[in-house]
Amino acid sequence: MLDVKTIRQTLGQLEEERGIPADKVIDAIEHALAAAYKKDYGKKGQIVRANFDLDSGKTEFYQVKIAVEESMLKPELEEGEEEVVETPSEDSDSDLIRFNPEHHIMINDAKMIKKDVEPGEEIIFPLEARDDYGRIAAQTAKQVIIQRIREAEKVGILNEYGQKQEEIVNGTVQRLERGNIFVDLGKATGILPYDEQIRSERFKQGERIRAYLFAVEETPRGINLKLSRSHPKFIQKLFEMEAPEIAAGTVEIMGIAREAGSRSKIAVVSHEENIDPVGSCVGQRGVRVATVMSELGGEKIDIIEWSENPEQFIEDALSPAQVQNVAINEEEKQAVIEVQEDQLSLAIGKGGQNVRLAAKLTGWKIDIKGIGGEDITKNGEEVTDGKEERAKDEDSPVETSTEENASDTPEETKDEVSEETSEKEGAEKKTEEAEEKEEKKKTAAKK
Repeated sequence: MLDVKTIRQTLGQLEEERGIPADKVIDAIEHALAAAYKKDYGKKGQIVRANFDLDSGKTEFYQVKIAVEESMLKPELEEGEEEVVETPSEDSDSDLIRFNPEHHIMINDAKMIKKDVEPGEEIIFPLEARDDYGRIAAQTAKQVIIQRIREAEKVGILNEYGQKQEEIVNGTVQRLERGNIFVDLGKATGILPYDEQIRSERFKQGERIRAYLFAVEETPRGINLKLSRSHPKFIQKLFEMEAPEIAAGTVEIMGIAREAGSRSKIAVVSHEENIDPVGSCVGQRGVRVATVMSELGGEKIDIIEWSENPEQFIEDALSPAQVQNVAINEEEKQAVIEVQEDQLSLAIGKGGQNVRLAAKLTGWKIDIKGIGGEDITKNGEEVTDGKEERAKDEDSPVETSTEENASDTPEETKDEVSEETSEKEGAEKKTEEAEEKEEKKKTAAKK
């Protein structure tokens, strides 16, 4: 007889820690006992089942036979004839079965036990109870229990984390392996691949971590829970946690363009006139957006208001730069932007990042040019054709000045060089000042 008290404690522990229902574990025990019984006392072809009573700890065993009729059976083999296995086809009798007295019972005999029995129905025959199993049978029972519990655990994980897919989950860094981070989520282990990490972040074993669960996959080796911190929707879910207006659906995030760890742009719209979508995301004194930025390791976030007017949307997407003119080509979905010379660096951004993110956010190809000048960028990529040659031609009088000219007007030449250098430094300084002013204006407006 099994130890009922120990089994009850184990059932409670499995249900609490691994989320495996008690009835699943009892089902595993019954399959294990039936397998052990058949191993020691059963015959080939028998169907043995067990019924375990958790209250008394007793187990009842019974054999199952399936009721069949003549039309369901293959012809009996003659003495010395071997059965030939044929490839199933539409015309073959592949649905017919070979009669096995340990597995089947004829319908006429079955009706003597149960009058209303139908072909294919199961007939139960009680078996003598046994509780003394050999070593091999016990080992078989153990393997069956482990296998059944793993299957139940897999189903539990699929049900629980399938509901959490596309949500943020919390966990602890379990280990780091080949650039991938394995995260302990409690009942399961998730993986944060190297490609889904923010490059500037470094995590240590045992450190708390939050990530976006973007995929729950069932594989032969188990359940794969794939996490991400670079996914654009990670920002969306963080804002949903910080801004009640977004969680309630009053303010909606229409688009996100992100370069993880560096900068992001999000477009928001309000479905109620009296609610400011940008202010809802920024929060009082910028506390909401600051919390999101802190979670992302200081990643800069530009929040703009979405507009149905593509010209206005593109202009806002290029903030903090001030745009003078927007010319759009709807057929090619291309926009040409004109800005003042001192706004070029702001509009383009470091390495073309600002215009690149704006193009990704709006879905338009964006070309930027200075007023009265040629294209500076095409969709975030700098245009350099012919520029270097013109720059060399402009600098050549100073660099290739003859000795005669240098001796005649040395002071003038020095003044020209120093004046040109100071102009460049002044232009760079103005650009930096303009950027600082724009950011201060934007911060003041949000407050």
